[in-house]
Amino acid sequence: MKKTIEDYQYENKRVIIRCDLNVPIKNGKITDDTRIKESLKSLNYLIEHQAKIIILAHLGKVKTLDDKKENTLYPVYERLKEYLNTNVYFSHETRGQNLEKIVFNLKPQEVLLIENTRYEDFPNKLESNCDEELSKYWANLGEIFINDAYGTIHRVHASNVGIAKILPSAIGYLVENEVSKLDEILAEDTHPYTLVMGGKKVSDKTLVIDNLINKCDHLLLGGGMCFTFLKAKGINVGLSLVDDDNLSYCKKILNDYPDKVVLPIDIVTKDNEIVDISEIKDNSIGYDIGPKTIQLFEAILQKSKRVILNGPMGVFEESPFDKGTKAIYEVLKNNKVKTLIGGGDSAASVNQLGYGDAFFHISTGGGATLEYLSGTKLKALEVISEK
Repeated sequence: MKKTIEDYQYENKRVIIRCDLNVPIKNGKITDDTRIKESLKSLNYLIEHQAKIIILAHLGKVKTLDDKKENTLYPVYERLKEYLNTNVYFSHETRGQNLEKIVFNLKPQEVLLIENTRYEDFPNKLESNCDEELSKYWANLGEIFINDAYGTIHRVHASNVGIAKILPSAIGYLVENEVSKLDEILAEDTHPYTLVMGGKKVSDKTLVIDNLINKCDHLLLGGGMCFTFLKAKGINVGLSLVDDDNLSYCKKILNDYPDKVVLPIDIVTKDNEIVDISEIKDNSIGYDIGPKTIQLFEAILQKSKRVILNGPMGVFEESPFDKGTKAIYEVLKNNKVKTLIGGGDSAASVNQLGYGDAFFHISTGGGATLEYLSGTKLKALEVISEK
């Protein structure tokens, strides 16, 4: 069992905490600060226990000098000042004398946010390649390391794996909650157990399907990825999104699990036309599941005891193509089905459509959750100190 944030004494200790503060920013303004709020529990625990707190976090990708200007964490620093009842400082540098001066002058309960760790990715990808020298440099700034960045816990970066290999380490409340909720729903033996898979690409979901299809009773397929399965069955899908590289994979799943896989029987096209799948035109593009499919899926979900859902059923960002996704959420909510929602687009759709409080768990990390559901070890979790 991994050590958690409550397993150390922090008084007067310099504590490095890796947070997920990768929030959407438009014209210098944060448009959704959910991830900042989710980091507050761990940060406030460290403040209450008299730690000197050093936050490492990333924002977007940094491949050019322009990316550095665009992806500064300064707006996050300003928001943290509003939420934390203590002195909060910001370092524009990711290393150097000015940074070190702030770090070694921190008083207990004070907080320092260091600029975007991915500044170190330009030009040599030192952060993303888990550069040993950079890992040692950052580790030397602290005495204990807490990883509370679930969104990157499947990555091998200097700011998570690199530091954790050097310092005594633990997971924060957010990571602990994510992993425990995933473990709980995967470990249950309640049936019917249903997987609902949507989103764009089959390639994103193959490992999850491989790991869970033997354990589930139904696999409901919607979103863009259903058209690859439909094409694999020899159905004309027009100009709908198809992952051609995975057609043979889809054929195998359809052949091996014909009683589990449930595909749409009608769709809504980009022109807002409802058509049966046998009548899709050559120039049509599927944008949502149709009303007959909604009824089919609802009938299965109403009886389900446990659901893992990853990916929306259609282009939920655009009305009226949010109907399929909404309908699925509504039946799960109304029937109080124990439901885990994967991160990424799934979490975005839940929040945008107003179902943020309706489910057992809504994951904050799309890629990390997919890896965990596929049975893959989360690399930055594996290196955390054992109890």
